[in-house]
Amino acid sequence: MGPITNQVARAPSHSTLILGGARSGKSAHAEALALACGLEPIYLATAEPRDSEMAARIAAHQRQRGPAWRTVEAPIELRPTLTDQCTPGTVVLVDCLTLWLSNIMAADRDPTVETESLCAIATDLPGHVIFVANEVGLGIVPDNPLARAFRDHAGILNQQLAASVDKAVFIAAGLPITLKDRV
Repeated sequence: MGPITNQVARAPSHSTLILGGARSGKSAHAEALALACGLEPIYLATAEPRDSEMAARIAAHQRQRGPAWRTVEAPIELRPTLTDQCTPGTVVLVDCLTLWLSNIMAADRDPTVETESLCAIATDLPGHVIFVANEVGLGIVPDNPLARAFRDHAGILNQQLAASVDKAVFIAAGLPITLKDRV
């Protein structure tokens, strides 16, 4: 069974950030927003099927989205892919920035440079864009330096992107809480 929501989806702002915890309903909310705008929906996927469990999750997401979506893989090269895919008449859903950040760090790329590069174009794209990210800083402090660095970089990414986009929404228990709405 899919997530339950009492909220009616409406078309997204030009740029929207959807934040929340794992299994909070972020992706379902973002997908509903994208489809509500009536533009060509493009799903920009950042996950990589590195094991059978992740491959099953990706396949389940693809089945849930259905045939209306065109999927483009961008596990690391997010900025050039967004620049290429986000055109007038499209809505690009980036799901998710947290996995993208993990991929960036695993590839030994500088998360600060990558974050700044992404934020620099986030509001200048000619189409609509919806970013999905986990809010990872609400739990316990991780017990190792790599996990703490990841948490810190994710928090900075979310803050900088939230400052850049037109709208920011936090999802809790499948319910959207608007944090920012520049309409």
